[in-house]
Amino acid sequence: MSSCDRPLLGAITIKDKADDGPRAAGGRAASGAPRRAAGLISLQRGDLPLLVFAHLAAQEGLVHALTTREGGASQPPHQSLNLAFAGDDQPEAVAENRRRLQRALSPGRLVFSRQVHGADVAAIRMPVEAGDFPVVATADAMVTDRPGLLLTILVADCQAVLMFDPRRRVVANVHSGWRGSIVNVIGATVTVMRRAFGCHPADILAGVGPSLGPCCAEFRNYRREIPRSLWPYRVADHHFDFWKLSRDQLMAAGLGADRIVSGRICTRCHPERFYSYRAGDKTGRFAAVIGMPAG
Repeated sequence: MSSCDRPLLGAITIKDKADDGPRAAGGRAASGAPRRAAGLISLQRGDLPLLVFAHLAAQEGLVHALTTREGGASQPPHQSLNLAFAGDDQPEAVAENRRRLQRALSPGRLVFSRQVHGADVAAIRMPVEAGDFPVVATADAMVTDRPGLLLTILVADCQAVLMFDPRRRVVANVHSGWRGSIVNVIGATVTVMRRAFGCHPADILAGVGPSLGPCCAEFRNYRREIPRSLWPYRVADHHFDFWKLSRDQLMAAGLGADRIVSGRICTRCHPERFYSYRAGDKTGRFAAVIGMPAG
């Protein structure tokens, strides 16, 4: 193992308040014992700290990573690895951050979608146009079997769901916020993998990245915003467990429970490590990336 890939075991022992109940008034959360983040490993690629899912990292010929907010060029309040051009961060800083991430995951090109909190899924079968950081579709999920394309989703409390079919050699990346959960963009993505790429859901591996946990997913207007059919995921007066919902949607689409891993890290509870819109509306975005390296 090279020095740049050595696991930083201490980096994944962070407080996870997913089981501590709702955040108390005034923004304080109940105390909880520190524990290892489920299924995640921390790696250092050059100067860039990254997280990977252990079950995906074990797959041959697969590249994937979750960034933190560390290791970049952006200045406060976007410090430091903001990967989104939207907002008032300096474009040259964001471009540098993207270049750093691409170097860390090379060979391959970062490709993006225009995320709109919907259920559209882009199946990428053709070559992608030349240029830096192409936006290939308006969609909240991307699926491809083309080596060299690193599918990139940007989040700050929403869930990024990474999927890989090792038999068919197909990858997918899903942006699922609460609106995406309502329209089941996860299920729509598995459907595209099955119909367009011949995947069998039982073969697919999935990882759900750091996102808003049930401790902090508060929806005071849930009776207007969230369909009654999803109210069973309510864990307190106004809080919802979207981690469980995503797991159930993956299983309903045909994935086995033993092939799904959730990082179970709440971004709102850890704004020092991850961007969180709920922790402060002037924030950046971190990334989830998955692809197969170029030959």
